Amino acid sequence: MDATLQSERPEDQLDALRQKLGPQAVLTGADIPVRNCNDWSASLPQTPRAVVRPVDAAGVSEAIAACRRAQLPFVPQGGLTGLCRGAAPEPGWVAISLERMVGIEEIDPASATMTVKAGTPLEVIQKAADDAGFFFPLDLGSRGSCAIGGNLSTNAGGNRVIRYGMTRELVLGLEVVLPDGTIITNLNKLLKNNAGYDLKHLFIGSEGTLGIITRVVLRLYPKPRSTMAALCALADYPAVLALLSAARSGLGPLLSAFEVMWPDYWEVITARAGVRTPVGAGHGLYVLVEAQGTDESIDAPRFQDWLEDLMDRGLLADAAVSQSLAQTQAFWTVRDICSEFGQVLGPHVSYDIGLAVARMDEFVRRCKAALAADIAGCESVYYGHIGDGNLHLVSWVSGLPVERQPKEQMDAIIYGLVRDMGGSVSAEHGIGTAKKQWLGYARSEPEIALMRTLKAALDPDHLLNPGKVI
Repeated sequence: MDATLQSERPEDQLDALRQKLGPQAVLTGADIPVRNCNDWSASLPQTPRAVVRPVDAAGVSEAIAACRRAQLPFVPQGGLTGLCRGAAPEPGWVAISLERMVGIEEIDPASATMTVKAGTPLEVIQKAADDAGFFFPLDLGSRGSCAIGGNLSTNAGGNRVIRYGMTRELVLGLEVVLPDGTIITNLNKLLKNNAGYDLKHLFIGSEGTLGIITRVVLRLYPKPRSTMAALCALADYPAVLALLSAARSGLGPLLSAFEVMWPDYWEVITARAGVRTPVGAGHGLYVLVEAQGTDESIDAPRFQDWLEDLMDRGLLADAAVSQSLAQTQAFWTVRDICSEFGQVLGPHVSYDIGLAVARMDEFVRRCKAALAADIAGCESVYYGHIGDGNLHLVSWVSGLPVERQPKEQMDAIIYGLVRDMGGSVSAEHGIGTAKKQWLGYARSEPEIALMRTLKAALDPDHLLNPGKVI
């Protein structure tokens, strides 16, 4: 394809693209859906010039060619569940939505892989794996809405990173369309393939700034035959660290989740959200431990014995053990209720940071004190995937609408403390534009310079999702 930019009227290019891809593939004006104007970041929606909805990589390539000829910036969109404006358009841009690129193309039992289109919702993939006797471990609260292409573009984390790793560990191959329209197809199924650079890692986690992912080969795992869960109350953070060490050594590869909740979180979900919990209030911290195995007759007694030993040693102040799948799901409700904080707390600001596990509680104490001292009326709660170094927090000033929340002050306090403690301003949500100014708090200047070099090499005209990340 000729990569030379030509200046042609945008309307002519969009009309020609509509003739090539079909009338339902190119939406303009009043036909543009509201959903394509923003992600879940609660920021101001921006209507793009057009929404293009291809059905395959060739259609994506055609859309890119039209944008390039008209010198229109373009942004890829999936389920639009991101929180950092990575997939949000700006006025005058073209949104290339993968919402029609949905479906499971193949499940290969011998290689334990699944090939899917990038617009496929995560929950559809989970169910297809389950129906085929496999397990796809990536799991997020937005599972019903988020698209797998977006999961790859942000290198999503979720609830089971401690056992299965981030999204990039679950990908074997992909198809991607480059910013000049070139289609790169490498639907690799091999676990071992050292034939040159592993190019897929350029695009996983790049937030749609280096290419548009269109198809993916995912790695599947054996379906768990047993799931055990316990909701534990502990006196303090040293006890949490001791429990994590005991879980790693005592449960080994069975350990699939280790979620920690501070007392302020517990108060919100019980007193304000009305969640009924099997352990009471008044403890130092709360931990949800999950283990998955292959033989319930062996795994469940082992899990029970492990917990009883911890109780006998005085490590746990209280604990409830799930006796059924329904109870396990109820335990997870305690952790997943944060998705309803908008209704429970009202307007608030959410944060996703990475820190050394040993320093999590120190950060919580320092951050909570700094927010309360520097911002009148500021409250905050803390929780997260502590087993893999990922802390979430939300902060707010009661009575203020979202546009008046002192986000800039909150950002400066929170990210400044993250920098001082050697952490990351984004553990799993990405950078987009929402965190762009803080990227230097987590990455060095040489690292950022290299990112810019890669961007310039693949997208010298800066038309693909410009201004995002770097």
